[in-house]
Amino acid sequence: MQSPMDAPSSDSSSVTRADLADAVLRRVGLSRVESADIVDAILTEIIDVIVSGEDLKLKSFGSFHVLSKMERPGRNPRTGIPATVSARRVVTFKPSDLLRARINERS
Repeated sequence: MQSPMDAPSSDSSSVTRADLADAVLRRVGLSRVESADIVDAILTEIIDVIVSGEDLKLKSFGSFHVLSKMERPGRNPRTGIPATVSARRVVTFKPSDLLRARINERS
């Protein structure tokens, strides 16, 4: 069986929603529209959880964490002029040990 990462893509360096929907179509046998709806529903739920500030843990895949960063002094790298970096929230991802091991198998 192919994984979504093995799915053909128009850009060989990335997997698109359509590629994921095609993988669902092949594995589950639903229609193309139903497969795309499932992928969209899952991604929408993931986005909603992350936007709400909650941590998201997917067993055997990894964890997404939302961090709040304070405003801080910075510098424009091109000009060297001091600037203020605004406060913001960022998402970090920590892969599970299983994912990390599978990635290293292919190296």
